[in-house]
This record gives sequence, structure tokens and C-alpha cells, in this order.
Amino acid sequence: MSVKEKPHCLMPFIHYHVSNNGLAKACCVANITYGNANTQTLDEIWNGKDINQLRAKFSKNEIDGRCFVCHKIEASGGKSIRLETFEKFDYRTIDANPSLPIYFDIRFSNVCNFRCRTCWHGASSKWFNDSKLLNSNIGEKAIIKNINDLDEFISSSREALLGAEEFYFAGGEPLVTEEHYRLIEWLIQNKATNSRLRYNTNFSKLVYKDYNLIELWSHFDEVELLASIDASNTLGEYIRKDMNWQDILRNRKFIEPYSFVKFKIAPTVSILNVYQIPDLYEECLNLNMIKAHDLYINILERPSYYNIQILPKELKLKVMAKYLNHMDASRPKQINMAFQSILDYMMDEDRSDLYKLYLEKNAKLDHLRGEQNPSKW
Repeated sequence: MSVKEKPHCLMPFIHYHVSNNGLAKACCVANITYGNANTQTLDEIWNGKDINQLRAKFSKNEIDGRCFVCHKIEASGGKSIRLETFEKFDYRTIDANPSLPIYFDIRFSNVCNFRCRTCWHGASSKWFNDSKLLNSNIGEKAIIKNINDLDEFISSSREALLGAEEFYFAGGEPLVTEEHYRLIEWLIQNKATNSRLRYNTNFSKLVYKDYNLIELWSHFDEVELLASIDASNTLGEYIRKDMNWQDILRNRKFIEPYSFVKFKIAPTVSILNVYQIPDLYEECLNLNMIKAHDLYINILERPSYYNIQILPKELKLKVMAKYLNHMDASRPKQINMAFQSILDYMMDEDRSDLYKLYLEKNAKLDHLRGEQNPSKW
């Protein structure tokens, strides 16, 4: 029986997300745990008490307080993961008691080759040494595996994997993660290539061991890359430590002939780059990296000391003036809406009491890495 009325959120009806240490959660932002993929089968988790309680609540269009990230983004005029999911999946075709998920987001490990300032050791193995010096590391190993036995996971999830409509790969960094390639090869071998492949990637590496990434992708009808580029050149390299802007440009040129690969820039909007986002968009357009619609905005919520709501009023007004200068009728409506959503979120709450904490935290990391913020605005 399909869902008769639009539920508050579709995620527990379609989505299977595995995060740190194998925890199966409602999504990548809400702290709602259903079980553990390393100790339970997909069937046990998918039909368990916790997920069914959430389905019952959402079926009544009730709100869960643990979903505050989406609610906060929406309240300030932004587009949340909750709303994006409704755009991609028609709730009228979804079973009220779904036997299997159709949308997978498996974070196999924290393996990553970057140390982005807005990230942490739980999502980046490269952060380990810095985290130890800052006393913020998780455990005593750089690499944290979330799926302990990939073969067992695939075997126990076989039916759902074969019928999935979408796979979303994030990190760590999926394009340097062995398990990602093994799963893609398995899907190809089992002729399960009708699904969409979506990536959140730092876009620094298109070669991994002996895998031919383009050849693997060519088996799928739809491949979308959301490149986590927060700024270009020196500022981009400062925010996303270990990034090389010239590598990004070369990789974009490399995939240009392959029309089945769709490319967008997906900056994470933080206090570090909010002023430069319009410039990044213009630069990527001028370099023919993107088309006019190819901007996907991620507004950072945590850590709070990088959240744009903590900017002092005078800096917020400076950001607003710049954005309003860039927003005009000649731009695609969705780009103006994306810029406006950033402004609305930024102005929605005054948290400027945390600005001093940002200065302290960022200065501490500058000292640790021997760097200085190149952004002067």
C-alpha cells in the first residue's frame, strides 16, 4: 500500500544511510540511529522498531526534534535535504511499509586525502595528526572503517542493492576509497546499472589503483559529481588543505568529453568563504567549468564557530551588499534563490557571541599548520 498522504519526511521510507562505526541513521544530518550495519542485517534494521516508530510519526506529518538541521534551514528560506528528497522521489509511489530501501548513502570509511578546515577526523583520515595535536581525534588510528566486512554487507543487502534507484557516495573521499570501486564493479557484474550515481567529492583524484573510473561510470545512465570547491586558488587551498587548484582545473578538463558525467560545484558555505561565493560562481562560469545552473549550495551548520550566523552585523551587511549586487534578472532564477537562501540563513539568527571563538579556533589551526587566512574582507 502506497503512502496516501504526504509524510513529513520520506527518508525512513526510502533511505539507508551508514555512518561512523557502522551506525545506520535516518540521514547524514539528523542524529537518529536505527541500528548497526556491522552487527545487524539490513533486513533487521529496515524492519526494526526504531525506524518503524519514525515512519509512524512522519506518516502523521509529525515533526521530530532531532531533525532540527532541516527545520532550521527551511525556516530561514533554504532548501534542506528533506525538501530535496521530495523533489527526486514521488511520495505517491512509495510503499507505506517498504520492504527495501531504494536510496543508499554508505560512508564506507573516513579515508580522505584532504584536511578541510570545516571537517574533522571522523570524516577524514588525513585529519588524524592534526586532531591528535588538538586533542580531538577519535581513537588512535587514522582510518576508521564503518563497514567491517564489505562482502558480508553486499551479500546481506543484495536484493536492495540490485533494485536501488540511487547511490550517493560521500566521505571521507569516495574516489580514493577501495570499497566504493568494489561496489561499483559488483553492480556492473550483476547488471544493476539503472541506478543514479551521485558523488560529493573533493574532485582531486580521478585515478585510483588500477580502476578505470570513466570506464566504470560509462555503464550507468546518470552520474553526477558535486565537487566540494569552496573557493579557487589560494583561498580554496587554505580552506580545503591539500587541495591544488590546478589539479581541479585539469580534472575538469579531463572529464569534459564524457557527456554522461554531470558536473556541479558544491561549495560548503561557511564563515571562511561566504563573501567569496559569488566570485567563485562567476569564475567557474568564465572558465567553462559549469553551466549557469550548476551550483549546489551546502550551508554549514556545524561546527558552530564556522557558521555564517556568527558574523558580526557589520560583516553580514557587507556580505549582503555584495550578494545583492550579483543578483539580477539575467541570472537563472535558481541561482538568485540560492544566493538569497544564504542571506536569509545568515540573517535569521544573531550568534555573533561565537565570533570570538571562531577567531581563536581558526588562529590555533593557523599556528598548527603554519598558515594565514588569505581572505581580507
